[in-house]
Amino acid sequence: MASAATMVYDLKRLSESSPPPPILQSIEEEDPYAKLKSLQRQLEFIEIQEEYVKDEQKNLKRELLRAQEEVKRIQSVPLVIGQFMEMVDTNNGIVGSTTGSNYYVRILSTINRELLKPSASVALHRHSNALVDVLPPEADSSISLLSQSEKPDVTYNDIGGCDIQKQEIREAVELPLTHHELYKQIGIDPPRGVLLYGPPGTGKTMLAKAVANHTTAAFIRVVGSEFVQKGHAWFGMSFVLPKRTHLQLFSSMKWMLLPRLGLMHRQELIGKFSVF
Repeated sequence: MASAATMVYDLKRLSESSPPPPILQSIEEEDPYAKLKSLQRQLEFIEIQEEYVKDEQKNLKRELLRAQEEVKRIQSVPLVIGQFMEMVDTNNGIVGSTTGSNYYVRILSTINRELLKPSASVALHRHSNALVDVLPPEADSSISLLSQSEKPDVTYNDIGGCDIQKQEIREAVELPLTHHELYKQIGIDPPRGVLLYGPPGTGKTMLAKAVANHTTAAFIRVVGSEFVQKGHAWFGMSFVLPKRTHLQLFSSMKWMLLPRLGLMHRQELIGKFSVF
């Protein structure tokens, strides 16, 4: 009996000293009502955050509309056409005007920076000179040389006489365009251009048109009088403007499909004092 009583006492003491199993302990500690209230508070907080985000989104949309209207207002006023020269930083650059002056201007944040290449035509605000738009190459109003001209229908048979000149110009201009591989085999560079001179009516323009007709080159025709703008045809400016337009011409021709042929008509209008 004594041993049995002792055994019962030991089991009771063991049950009091040992903790309950983890599953039973978690069930005892978990309060469904407290958990429900906690989830409700979290839901209310999320709903408040959602309302705040919606209000912030509405405010941002209104600001975006105002900014777009402001950009349209800036671009709707009469703008000044200029030539982009180089980027200074992300928000500023240097542009040249048709008067020959260079300006350090601010670039509108909505402008695609990849379009800002040297000699690109840009629109400037008339008061602040800020760069507000990038124009397509064919939209340049200073000189109509960026688009391909219609290929002439003149042939060598339409030109009377000038047999020697025909042969020379065909060897100097037409042959490098039609049989460029011959120059590679010989190991010499073809001529980069020719200068036709003589009194009016001797066939200079007709020869150039005949060359354009007998090749598959892109034909660009430039008249020298277009270089000299009204009001700026005095010594000094007559050098700056043509030089800039030359660079614009060659820059635009580089992006055309090869080969290309450029005709500069009446070069004497801009080549009286300077050679460049």
